Amino acid sequence: MRCQIRCFAFVFGLFAAVTAPAATTTDSDDIASQYKAEGYELVWHDEFNKPGQPDPANWTYETGFVRNNEAQFYQPSNAFVDDGLLVIEARRETVDNPAHDPSSNNWRQQRKQSEYTSASVTTRGLHDWTFGRFEMRGRIDIRPGLWPAWWTVGSNQPWPSSGEIDMMEYYRGMLLANACWKADDDRRWSAKWDATRHPIEDFKPDPDQPGDTWTEQFHTWRMDWDEEQIVLSVDGNVLNTIDLTETINPDGSNPFHRPHYMIANVAIGGDNGGDPSHTDFPARYEIDWIRVYQKPEHQIQPSADADNETSDTHEDQQHDD
Repeated sequence: MRCQIRCFAFVFGLFAAVTAPAATTTDSDDIASQYKAEGYELVWHDEFNKPGQPDPANWTYETGFVRNNEAQFYQPSNAFVDDGLLVIEARRETVDNPAHDPSSNNWRQQRKQSEYTSASVTTRGLHDWTFGRFEMRGRIDIRPGLWPAWWTVGSNQPWPSSGEIDMMEYYRGMLLANACWKADDDRRWSAKWDATRHPIEDFKPDPDQPGDTWTEQFHTWRMDWDEEQIVLSVDGNVLNTIDLTETINPDGSNPFHRPHYMIANVAIGGDNGGDPSHTDFPARYEIDWIRVYQKPEHQIQPSADADNETSDTHEDQQHDD
């Protein structure tokens, strides 16, 4: 999710022809064996096999109105595990805003109610990582007004100096794969983007999977992240490659050489999601599993600088390119 003053490095185009090696099975043991040959070890995962609320050892929640003038009110009850899937459910329902203050200049407090609810789960404060292979097998709903995402934010600096990686993001007919860092100017929310957009109609269904359309099927999104680059792909097809020699903040720091935590959410409407008024609800973002692999040399996290503690101001960011 994104910045109020938009500085883009867009790369528009059709579905990338370059491919990355992809796992041929969803079985975690088989995948781990394949990746072990490349030097990777499974260091964190959630298979979502226990019904009920997501594992509190892995996940916490964003709550209320958070960013991008989005329509939804985030609440934990919209995230639950059912039949081996993490379900993030967007609903059309009216809820009161407990932070309502009509005299406030903050849009989050100006709103008396919300007509929509959803959930945003995050590993913030529980788990973060520097470098590795991140994978998520999931299915997204692409109807109008919906804005599902799976992304990371740096743990140790305020946004956008923290850096952001959008491993999966969809809105208004486009699948996105992006990263951002602080732009070289004095504007608080100004970010520099390395971003791609891919028309969803360019993605064709797998004839060996159930479902007649690409979005009816499950897909595997992946990030390969090391000291030199970030490669973002889906089903083995590379969407974007980010050169980390270019991702330098004005203070000289590289946010992609520091720990990031993970977020999965469904936003509704707002600055980029589109109009949800004619969409039937509920809408479901379903995640089969999420796994993080690292090489042994990356499993010890670097210490955060004392003057770069995590700031809550990332909630003011715009998740948008």
